Amino acid sequence: MRVTTGVVGQLVRPVLRALPRRALGAGAGAGLLLAALPRLLSDDPDPWTALLVLRGAALALALGLTFLLDDPARQVTVAVPTRRMLRAALRTALVAPLAALWWTAVVLLIPSEVRPPVGALTLEAAAAAVVALAASAMAVRLTDEAEPGQRVAIALLAASMAAALLFPENWGLFAAPKDKWWAVGHDHWAFVLAGAAVVWAACGPEPVKRRRLRLTAS
Repeated sequence: MRVTTGVVGQLVRPVLRALPRRALGAGAGAGLLLAALPRLLSDDPDPWTALLVLRGAALALALGLTFLLDDPARQVTVAVPTRRMLRAALRTALVAPLAALWWTAVVLLIPSEVRPPVGALTLEAAAAAVVALAASAMAVRLTDEAEPGQRVAIALLAASMAAALLFPENWGLFAAPKDKWWAVGHDHWAFVLAGAAVVWAACGPEPVKRRRLRLTAS
């Protein structure tokens, strides 16, 4: 099917209605609450606490994003003319501006005197978000499960905890706030982001054989 502006315009409303608002809202709300903690709990927050809550907020949103591709009607929508990759891309495009505004609010909630370098933390947050989307796309491509978000979220949380404990300290992925800490893991986070983006793109299309089998069965 040829993708045109008209086709995309017709898809916006149904895709918007199908977004997992509860999961996304829960992740965003948890992240905002975490970011507000330094102001709420202390008159003199420290940089380490600020860094932890920002990383926690980024993880909270990433966990919400693992539900983005959940589709209770997957067995029905697989036979529609528009490709799954287009529908997934449209979901992401609808959420991306809101996620950017959300991250801006999260960063501004941190007191300026203890706020970590925004560029470095934004790279970490972007990598976490793309990893979540890639894991979700992989689950959708490799299984027939309509709503794999919960399983993917649990796996992502477990993987994040394992990475924080097991990754070599000299990688700097979870470096503590110290002199130029943000420069230590910058390249590694960029590699994580790029690798996740490749996996995400590779898992976007519907497998041709599976699609033909389903169309024949329908």
